[in-house]
Amino acid sequence: MSLPANADPVRIVRHPDGVVEVRLDDPGRGNALDLRTARALRDTTAEVAADPGGAVLLRAAGGSFCVGGDLRAFAGRGTETGAYVHAVATAAHAAIQTLHDLPVPVVTAVRGAAAGGGIGLALVGDIVLAARSARFRLAYTAIGLTPDCGASWFLPRLAGPRLAADLILTNRVLTGDDAERSGLVSRSVDEEELDDAAHRTAAGLAAGAGGALRAAKGLLRAGAGEELRRHLAEEARLIALLADGGEAQDRMASFLGARGRPKAGDSGTGAREPESVS
Repeated sequence: MSLPANADPVRIVRHPDGVVEVRLDDPGRGNALDLRTARALRDTTAEVAADPGGAVLLRAAGGSFCVGGDLRAFAGRGTETGAYVHAVATAAHAAIQTLHDLPVPVVTAVRGAAAGGGIGLALVGDIVLAARSARFRLAYTAIGLTPDCGASWFLPRLAGPRLAADLILTNRVLTGDDAERSGLVSRSVDEEELDDAAHRTAAGLAAGAGGALRAAKGLLRAGAGEELRRHLAEEARLIALLADGGEAQDRMASFLGARGRPKAGDSGTGAREPESVS
């Protein structure tokens, strides 16, 4: 089920404790990334960057964090597929870059499926909390595409090159507990505790020594912003190039055909909830 045309797929919620929340709010589609949602994410994060409060909390409504790119929006475009995918990736990448470069701490809360582009969006946080039941799956190569949203940049730095290659090439699934053991997330918590734990963490940071926290984050991110920018541009170029090819288009059509009529929240890049990520 899609949102009404006038509904916002991404919202800003400003809390009185100084936490500025960026909320993916299209749960009926698993918070999938089509062009409308990617542009909304770009514009919303740019608005937050102008006034980020004391800490930013990135989370999602519904049972999935983000199931990745919306294959139903990608498929059937023929020679226009690559241009559309490039536009989606470019808008989403602007949001990733903005979140990465925010001067205040960013806390991410992940439940359910984080797949495809949802992986990069999850991992951009400085502190990432995941429900133990969360499912992380790259899923790109299964449909003939390469990673975007910074996934191929964050993964080697967080989990090391061996695990990054395994996750990208084989598309195997990690639970929230697996992700904590692998260094992809800061900690895993019971699902019913996730929202409170993430907000408490963000509120604690917002109430902290703002100058010191900003300076410490600056040291942690020093020199990385421009490197990420170049990498995101190359990710967008490669995924668009492959999306124009027959192999990727055949694999996307086959994937969609094999799954039949979609269920709510199952339209992500190679990973539908619950079948492909459970």
